[in-house]
Amino acid sequence: MNTAYRKPLPGTGLDYFDARAAVDAIQPGAYDKLPYTSRVLAENLVRRCDPSLLNAALTQLIERKRELDFPWFPARVVCHDILGQTALVDLAGLRDAIADQGGDPAQVNPVVPVQLIVDHSLAVEHGGFDKDAFAKNRAIEERRNEDRFHFIEWTRKAFKNVDVIPPGNGIMHQINLERMSPVIHAVDGVAYPDTLVGTDSHTPHVDALGVIAIGVGGLEAENVMLGRASWMRLPDIVGVELRGKPQSGITATDIVLALTEFLRSQRVVGAYLEFRGEGAASLTLGDRATISNMAPEYGATAAMFFIDGQTIDYLRLTGRSDEQVRLVETYAKTAGLWADTLEDAEYERVLEFDLSTVVRNMAGPSNPHKRLPTTALAERGIAGQWQEVPGQMPDGAVIIAAITSCTNTSNPRNVIAAGLLARNANARGLTRKPWVKSSLAPGSKVVQLYLEEAGLLPELERLGFGIVAFACTTCNGMSGALDPAIQQEIVERDLYATAVLSGNRNFDGRIHPYAKQAFLASPPLVVAYAIAGTIRFDIERDVLGHDANGQPVTLKDIWPSDEEIDAIVAQSVKPEQFRKVYEPMFAVQAANAETISPLYDWRPQSTYIRRPPYWEGALAGERTLKGLRPLAVLGDNITTDHLSPSNAILPDSAAGEYLAKMGLPEEDFNSYATHRGDHLTAQRATFANPTLVNEMAVVDGKVRKGSLARIEPEGKVVRMWEAIETYMERKQPLIIIAGADYGQGSSRDWAAKGVRLAGVEAIVAEGFERIHRTNLIGMGVLPLEFKPGTNRLTLQIDGTETFDVIGERKPRADLTLVIHRRNGERVETAVTCRLDTAEEVSIYEAGGVLQRFAQDFLDSTKAARAASAASAA
Repeated sequence: MNTAYRKPLPGTGLDYFDARAAVDAIQPGAYDKLPYTSRVLAENLVRRCDPSLLNAALTQLIERKRELDFPWFPARVVCHDILGQTALVDLAGLRDAIADQGGDPAQVNPVVPVQLIVDHSLAVEHGGFDKDAFAKNRAIEERRNEDRFHFIEWTRKAFKNVDVIPPGNGIMHQINLERMSPVIHAVDGVAYPDTLVGTDSHTPHVDALGVIAIGVGGLEAENVMLGRASWMRLPDIVGVELRGKPQSGITATDIVLALTEFLRSQRVVGAYLEFRGEGAASLTLGDRATISNMAPEYGATAAMFFIDGQTIDYLRLTGRSDEQVRLVETYAKTAGLWADTLEDAEYERVLEFDLSTVVRNMAGPSNPHKRLPTTALAERGIAGQWQEVPGQMPDGAVIIAAITSCTNTSNPRNVIAAGLLARNANARGLTRKPWVKSSLAPGSKVVQLYLEEAGLLPELERLGFGIVAFACTTCNGMSGALDPAIQQEIVERDLYATAVLSGNRNFDGRIHPYAKQAFLASPPLVVAYAIAGTIRFDIERDVLGHDANGQPVTLKDIWPSDEEIDAIVAQSVKPEQFRKVYEPMFAVQAANAETISPLYDWRPQSTYIRRPPYWEGALAGERTLKGLRPLAVLGDNITTDHLSPSNAILPDSAAGEYLAKMGLPEEDFNSYATHRGDHLTAQRATFANPTLVNEMAVVDGKVRKGSLARIEPEGKVVRMWEAIETYMERKQPLIIIAGADYGQGSSRDWAAKGVRLAGVEAIVAEGFERIHRTNLIGMGVLPLEFKPGTNRLTLQIDGTETFDVIGERKPRADLTLVIHRRNGERVETAVTCRLDTAEEVSIYEAGGVLQRFAQDFLDSTKAARAASAASAA
């Protein structure tokens, strides 16, 4: 702590750390030129950094250099129950490992506050047309997840610094936005900016509040939990100048889908974006949050907005205390985080985007950055008139229509728009098609209160959009079972069935096994497609139905005006609703006096929670990086859904067969995601996505799609899990060869754990998404990057080869990939070691995050004992 820069914060009785003074002491006037992100990072350094490192670290920010690593200390860690639970399973396993080696397991605790929200466990087994859907779905969730919830309750009692929000309360990001983030902390007499990491790629949702919040994998979160600095080099900070204002009838969803396409094209992968300009200033906080939420879809690490009057209005709207609101405004204006103080900030790159150019959009199929103007669906061969056949679903049938995800349900304008469109549709006699499984799953209980206040919840219920959950559902692949008759018809007729949802992810195979593709859309468009019943429908021009007078009804006839939406929002969304929901949820509970063991009593028959194996067997052995055989040769855009899917487990999958052997009935197989606390189930999900294209899986001269691999040297194509089992028995080290943008998507650590448990020691790709790369390192897997112009195709890699990796592993060093061909030829090619910092090298060499911590913990314990013995002597 650098006390020389600690000063009183005017009018508060608190102190703050003056980053401006520290920066300007190095270079006068430099602070005014720093972007918002650099100012927050500078404060973090001044308050937390070792004084001997401070000037060098600040100089990196001032001079925009990226030569040195500097530490960042997030104030808290936020988890959903899937990755949060697996992180805590790892810590429970770490306690066992520490105890086995003579250490005190009770001393292994998160050092920073950890907030775990149980929001990823509920499947929509009962749709929104069932008036008891919420209660029925919650009951199923409790039954299926009893093992998991038992463990989570143990962690709440056994670990210090862990708070748990139980199931049925909302989505972590929306709760974070509406309540958890104070924007400015006041702890021990010091005010400082809120910063956090979250175990979900959409953690940047609260960047809309001016809070640096980034998504990380569970392994990186564990590192932060255990008190280690998150080391970084100065990120690429890009200014995004928003100009103009949206046209009438345009939603925040339309804006973010257009921005996602634009920003992907501008190659902002890994960058911290700062949205600014007149367009940004005019956006409501809800609109900003929709944009920040989808940062991973356009590839950015963060998507920041400045603190301004819109921020203050939102904090008041969501029921924050007057004292807290005053603190945020005072601190932001004093510390240079208020929008007006950032007019002279300089960026190495500035992009411009005109909000007035945005039209009504969707995204899909398959990728959230593939924008589709609704007016162009017909031209692209997606829409088109269809002839209704009584009793049959049409081609392109929308089998799932879901208003879901924090992306949109945290924005009252989007939800109210859907309610008004439903009201107008009901008034004209329109109905949902019977094959559409519709649902409303808000990320906050407040949504129900303001929909009821506006009289719109009954209108949504009438069209089948009753509330089925307050949780992350369809967007996460938890869309639940279809009606058996509908499922049978899809299979028998081989229908092209689709989903339309207001979420942020639509990768192939994610939403539902029988939805061949999925489209992202605004909540009112989701309702419209439930009425249309098929994606083969020109939503802008075709007739949705006829009213009581026989008059045709199209979308424009039921689309609500901006003026009405804004009026209903102003009348119906109130601070007391947020207080009613969140004050009981976050009430300080009496300290639990129950004595509980610091070691978890593992249930041997559980398929949800099992002691992790990271300190034993092959994982405890040396990684040779020699004689590696390819497990898979892959193309571009491999997502974490390919690597470790999260959706429903089918009975004929490797995981399904295992669960059946363990005695689980098929209706309780649950999702891959919920079983990630048990490595024996979760590793069977590795590359289990049926849409995977492994270029090694060649049968009769053609590459077959599916969860397939080829065992070498036999050349036999088998199911992926059979190949993994075979190689595990042979103790054969493996490698994966891939194309560009490897590891897109969710921040799931099992996308790295699964391949490591399979025996993968290295992955060579043309490029890595940030979160997945750090997860690989956290599991002791070496990420390597082909040099520009070189890839699996230029090297003619077909999977029959073996590989060695040669060279000294230093940050971003050149290493040599040696390719041994089957004909005896030896080829060498240079690759970049994607251990980007000295800290990452240290973690990799230790074997991973957990192994590194265990070594450090035991070493410090031995040192303390030695010091104590010397003192006693």
